[in-house]
Amino acid sequence: MPNSATPTHCPYCALQCGMNLTPAPDGTVEVSERADFPVNRGALCGKGRTAPAVLSSRVRLTSPLVRSGGTLVPATWDEALDRIAGELSRTRTEHGPDACGVFGGGGLTNEKAYTLGKFARVVLGTSQIDYNGRFCMSSAAAGGMKAFGLDRGLPFPLEDIPKSGCVILVGSNPAETMPPSLRFFTELRENGGTLIVVDPRRTRTAEQADLHLMPRPGTDLALALGLLHLVVAEGRTDEAYIAERTAGWEDARAAAMAHWPEYVERITGVPVPQLRETVRLFCEPESAMVLTARGPEQQSKGTDTVSAWINLCLATGRAGRPFSGYGCLTGQGNGQGGREHGQKADQLPGYRKLDDPAARAHVAEVWGVDPDSLPGPGRSAYELLDALGTDIKSLLLMGSNPVVSAPHAAHVEERIRSLDFLAVCDVVLSETAALADVVLPVTQWAEETGTTTNLEGRVLLRRQAITPPDGIRGDLEVMHELADRLGVEKGFPTDPEEVFEELRRASAGGPADYSGITYRRLAEENGVFWPCPMPEKDVPAGAEDVHPGTARLFLDRFATPDGRARFVPVSHRAIAEEPDEEYPVLLTTGRVVAQYQSGAQTRRVDELNAAAPGPFVELHPRLAERLGAAEGDPVAVVSRRGRAVAPARITLGIRPDTVFMPFHWYGEGRANTLTNPALDPTSRMPEFKACAVRVETVER
Repeated sequence: MPNSATPTHCPYCALQCGMNLTPAPDGTVEVSERADFPVNRGALCGKGRTAPAVLSSRVRLTSPLVRSGGTLVPATWDEALDRIAGELSRTRTEHGPDACGVFGGGGLTNEKAYTLGKFARVVLGTSQIDYNGRFCMSSAAAGGMKAFGLDRGLPFPLEDIPKSGCVILVGSNPAETMPPSLRFFTELRENGGTLIVVDPRRTRTAEQADLHLMPRPGTDLALALGLLHLVVAEGRTDEAYIAERTAGWEDARAAAMAHWPEYVERITGVPVPQLRETVRLFCEPESAMVLTARGPEQQSKGTDTVSAWINLCLATGRAGRPFSGYGCLTGQGNGQGGREHGQKADQLPGYRKLDDPAARAHVAEVWGVDPDSLPGPGRSAYELLDALGTDIKSLLLMGSNPVVSAPHAAHVEERIRSLDFLAVCDVVLSETAALADVVLPVTQWAEETGTTTNLEGRVLLRRQAITPPDGIRGDLEVMHELADRLGVEKGFPTDPEEVFEELRRASAGGPADYSGITYRRLAEENGVFWPCPMPEKDVPAGAEDVHPGTARLFLDRFATPDGRARFVPVSHRAIAEEPDEEYPVLLTTGRVVAQYQSGAQTRRVDELNAAAPGPFVELHPRLAERLGAAEGDPVAVVSRRGRAVAPARITLGIRPDTVFMPFHWYGEGRANTLTNPALDPTSRMPEFKACAVRVETVER
C-alpha cells in the first residue's frame, strides 16, 4: 500500500466497507483493497469501486446557487447564507418556529446528524425535523424496542452469520443491495448451515438459498405467524428459555394459533409443505437467526410483522444466545447512527426519547439551554413532507432527495414546489435540489472526517483523504454560519472531533452510549461497538476508556427493566390497498446492484449507468401474455396515485400476481409515483412494498 493511502470507508450502504484512497497525479482518486476490515475483507462492489467518480467537478456542485428570476444562478457564500438565514428568520417571525422544517439524511455522519438535530431545536426552536432513515428501518427499530428494549440493527457482528445453523432472510437481497455481505451467507452454507430466503421474486440472493419461499407481497406477517403456529403444534418451543428469559408468551401463543397452516397458505401462497420444511430447518440446529430488511418492514403493518418474526425467535430460544437472534439489515450508510443522535422527530442524542424529562434535562445541560426551551416530538418524515406549503413554510434539507425517494412522490414534489422557501445542501444537483431557492455545495466523504455507525452498531472513522475544491464547504460549517446569523454564536463548532466530544457527553448514559469512544480509539481499531460507556459519571473531553464496546447484545439479559424479552401478540391483517377489479396486480419495489437509493450520485457515474441505465417493469410471462407485451416493450404501471412507464422485463422469477420496479429514477419511470403513503401506526413507515396497480401496454 502506498504511503499516501488513507484508510477509510465507502460512502454508500450500511456495510461501510473498508477501502484505501490514494490521490493520483492527474487529480483523480484511486481506490484499493483494505483487507484488514472484517466486514468486507477487501471486497468492494461496483458502487464502492467507482465512488471517487462523484468527486469530479464534472458531476458535482462547485458553487452556491441562488434562484433569481426563476433560475438558479451562481452566488457567493455570503449571499447564499444570508438568504437562507433571512428567510428562516422571516418564517419564524411571521408563522412561528414550527413553520420551519428540517429534513435530514441517513448518509450524514454522526457529527452532522447530531448538529442538525441541535440546530433545529436550539437555533430554530422547531419540532419539525425528521429524516429519510424513517423510510429505512423504523419498523424494525420499533419492533426491537418493544421486544428487547433496545434498537440496534444487528445485535451481533456479521461474522457470526456463518457460525449459525440456519438463517431466514426475509425481504432482503444482499447480493444486489450490499454484495460484499453475500460471502457471509455463502460461508454459512459451506459450514453446513441452511439459508432460507423469503421474497416474492427469485432474486440473485434467492438463487443461493437452500429454500426459497415466495409469498404474496404484504403477507410476511401471516407467514411468520403460520411458522410459529407450527412450532407450537410440533412441540418445538423452548419452554425453559421462555420461562427464564421472556414475558407475555401466552397471549402471543394464542394469537399465533389462530393462523393454521392451510389458512396461511391461502393468504401467502406459500405451500404448507414449505412451511413445515422451514420450521424443521430453523428448529433442528442449535442456533438460528432471522434477518429482515425492507420487504417486511416497509408496510403499514411493518412493526407487527417484525414482532411476529421476533416472536418466532423467542419461542424457539433463538435470541440472546450465541450465533442466534433477530437482526435487521440496515440499508443507508449511516441509517443506524443517523437516528441515534437527534435528527429523528422524537429522539435526542444517545437514542433518548424527546418526551422523557430526564433525557431532556441531560441533553439540555450539555447544550447549555433550558430543558423547557426544547420543542417536543414533531411529525414523521412523510407527514412532514405532506405538510410542506401548509403548516411548514420553509424547509432546510440536507442529504436527501425525496422527489425521487418518498412515497406518492408526485404529491411530495407538489408540496415541495408549494413552499415559500427551500434550501438544500448537497453534493450534486439532485431532482430536489433543482427545485430549491438556495443550493449549497458541500464536502463529500473523501473530503472530510467524521464517524458513521454501520448495520452492526460498529462506530467507524471516515478519514479525510483529499482537500475539497475551492468554494466547497462542510455541512458543519454551514450550520455554524447559519446559527451565527440567526443569533446563536456559540455551540456549533466546525471541527468534527470537537462535535464528537460533545456527542459523547450527550449520549452518556443513554441507550446508544458512545461516551467511551474517541477518535483515537477509532483510528487504532476497526471500529467500536456501542454501547460503550465511560466508567466515570463525568466524561472529560479527550478521555479514554477501557470498555471494549459491545459486539454482542443480550447474551446475559435484554435491555428491559426486568431483563426479559417481551413477546408482542400480533395478528394478520391486510395491506392498506388490496388488489381489486380496477387494480388487479400488486406492485413491489426495490433496488438494483449498480444504483443506490434515489440514484442522485450513482446515476452520474458512467460505469454504473452502463450497467443499469434506466427503470424497468419486471413481470411474469403469464401476465405479459395477457397484456400482449414482449420483452423490452414499454408498459405503464398505474396506481391510484399516478402512472409510471418503463420497458418490460419478462421473467419466471416473479409471482404472476406481482410486478416489480426499481426506484432509483426520476421522470416517467419513477416508481415512487405509484407507491402508497399509508403509514404504520407505530413506526410511521410508509407502505412502499405493496400497493394495487394495473399494467397496460403503451403505444410508442
